[in-house]
Amino acid sequence: MTFVPEPLDPDDDRAPYEQVASSLGAAIRTRRLGPGEKLPSHKELTELYGFARATIQRALRDLEDEGLVVSRKGSGVYVRNRTERPAGLRPYVEQAFSKDHVTIDFAGFSSETLHGALQEPLDKIRIGRLTPSSITVRLLVPDMSVPQAAPVLLSNGADDQRLRDRMHDIMVSYTRSIRDAIAELEHLGLVAETKISVRVHSGTQFFKLYVINSEDAFFGYYPIRPNKVVVQGETVEIYDLVGKDTTLFHHSINDGEASSGAQQVQQASMWFESVWDTIGRDFDLDGR
Repeated sequence: MTFVPEPLDPDDDRAPYEQVASSLGAAIRTRRLGPGEKLPSHKELTELYGFARATIQRALRDLEDEGLVVSRKGSGVYVRNRTERPAGLRPYVEQAFSKDHVTIDFAGFSSETLHGALQEPLDKIRIGRLTPSSITVRLLVPDMSVPQAAPVLLSNGADDQRLRDRMHDIMVSYTRSIRDAIAELEHLGLVAETKISVRVHSGTQFFKLYVINSEDAFFGYYPIRPNKVVVQGETVEIYDLVGKDTTLFHHSINDGEASSGAQQVQQASMWFESVWDTIGRDFDLDGR
């Protein structure tokens, strides 16, 4: 079947290579270009998109850097198999906002990565390039008012409330920012309905999980590493959970109903719902 790209947005102010990379990336993520499939040639892509060959080459390099395609000398450019390399969260979050109803479930420590991934799609809603009718975000985080397996003091592995207070403040900062940015869209009349809910649980969160529109799941581990942090003016050596650069593994229902990817998404959703509905407790972001 001949690949036909979606029409590019004439009001898109991004560089041409970014527009092409975004279009091809969306086609790969929605399986219009499937794993192992060969992309059209540089000449064909030039004709399809109406941009110069150099623009197409730059777009393909970006897709290769992102891990979506692989170039095979003398053969062409192919869509990577999903198992070959983890995928990035950000493009899938932006793609989710092209739907009418957006749902994001997150389980982890601070929601810092999600906060960053939301900035571009929220900006696009503000300027009218994305127009969802509803946005629902649920955040499931550990209760830092009780001792955790980490962060703890490096010297003896002991709990220190100052460390928990620090993690609490980081979580509240990012979560409030997400809530306020999304709620503002409803106040401005740009999205008809928004809902952001936060619940806490007493267990240590050793992994992060995102379930996006019940279609895609991203899972990654928090490694525990020595770290130095400043708390109340004192530098403290700790064992910390480090999650900012965690490798995320992607699973999708688009892999097919009986596929491992689809089952992973279903199980991730089941796990999230089970914790949310049982030991999860509502948390007031404006209280303590």
